[in-house]
Amino acid sequence: MITDPISDMIIRIKNGSKAGLESVVLPYSKLKESIAVTLEKEGYLKSVAKKGKKVSKQLEVVLAYDNGTPVIHGLERVSKLSKRMYAGAKDLKPFRSGFGSIILSTPKGILTEMAARKENVGGEVLFKIW
Repeated sequence: MITDPISDMIIRIKNGSKAGLESVVLPYSKLKESIAVTLEKEGYLKSVAKKGKKVSKQLEVVLAYDNGTPVIHGLERVSKLSKRMYAGAKDLKPFRSGFGSIILSTPKGILTEMAARKENVGGEVLFKIW
């Protein structure tokens, strides 16, 4: 049993991109799907597809590459099961001078730090990606 599904998801994506895999298959959940869609909008993933029905649903994530090198250079989980990390809209600053993103779970859904600042909402800081 997976205790932290978000950590499992981001580690699978990171390992898949480092290994040069075309796509990664994950167990499906709505939260994982919304995180993957946000990463796709930011250009870290090529596409996201739901596969299977009912109990055996899976999420297939196609990884993005730029001339053979992975777009994702690193991922870091911020909010863990043992210690949740929250940030208000005013606390959100650009990550890695704008070359990285902070992914948040907000009342308006899964957003990057830039979108959260525009919407003026804060939330749980899930992870950083660059």
